[in-house]
Amino acid sequence: MNALGRHLLVELHGCQPELIKRVDLVRDILVGAARACGATIVDVAFHEFNPFGVSGVVVIAESHLSIHTWPEYRYAAVDVFTCGDVIQPDADVAYLASRFRCKNPAVVEMKRGIISGITGK
Repeated sequence: MNALGRHLLVELHGCQPELIKRVDLVRDILVGAARACGATIVDVAFHEFNPFGVSGVVVIAESHLSIHTWPEYRYAAVDVFTCGDVIQPDADVAYLASRFRCKNPAVVEMKRGIISGITGK
């Protein structure tokens, strides 16, 4: 099945709370994931909530990585959406799970942009 992109919905349970609580750490790790898989970073925007939790996005030329954290539940929800054949989003998942100390990430993959009559991807 040909698709324009891959969208990974990543469930990170059991994360180290201190690593998903601070906006500077979460931002650095998400930017690091984008760099680790060779993505081209276009923009970065993050917000730290009070009393805790972080939401953010790394916009990449190939699409985006986004995150929402709940440190009190040791949980982070991550989206990794990539277009094209150059970036392998599975590498992002392994990097993020390792850095947030999540031992068993759960991933659901969706093919995006399935257009009938288009061939090649």
